[in-house]
Amino acid sequence: MGIEETRAAWDAEAVTFDEEPDHGLRDTSVREVWRELLSRHLPAAPARVADLGCGTGTLSVLLAEQGYVVDGIDLSPEMVARARAKAAEHPDELLVSFAEGDASAPRLEAGCYDVVLCRHVLWALPDPVSALRRWAGLLVPGGAMLLVEGHWFNGAGLSAAECRRLLAAAGRDCEVVPLAEPAYWGREISDERYLALSQA
Repeated sequence: MGIEETRAAWDAEAVTFDEEPDHGLRDTSVREVWRELLSRHLPAAPARVADLGCGTGTLSVLLAEQGYVVDGIDLSPEMVARARAKAAEHPDELLVSFAEGDASAPRLEAGCYDVVLCRHVLWALPDPVSALRRWAGLLVPGGAMLLVEGHWFNGAGLSAAECRRLLAAAGRDCEVVPLAEPAYWGREISDERYLALSQA
């Protein structure tokens, strides 16, 4: 699938994207476990975060609410529009911005981010190792990548072992944190879901 077809597909998904409990985080208990998970593995606010493939901006806004400075990038104009609207709902100005762009080659300033955050994106990229190398270039010395991925019941995605191999090919180690608890997804799951934490 070419980039225009991919953009159109995600534009179409944007309409119902937040209906999934882990996408919209509309359930306060699901929202809280994601907040706790991220805060456990992130440096203290106001660290700077690049949220690549940010979708409707739920995680970007969640982090900005905690005082992080977040730049969200997504290929889909519809996703970005919804992310901006979500941020605008807050009475206090959040340090979050959203822009259209290719998550695999984001037009962000190199060496300026404490964290690259990416959820359910790496598996879909045509050249994930090159993308990981570019993402590493966004980080300050000692910066971290937090990659939420999975190998889902429909056969799509990346296993934790595959993700670890991709990171190794990009010159990075990782720690894998399983995310099997229903609390993260709003329901019981039977497939593999995890956080890959990679620090230089």
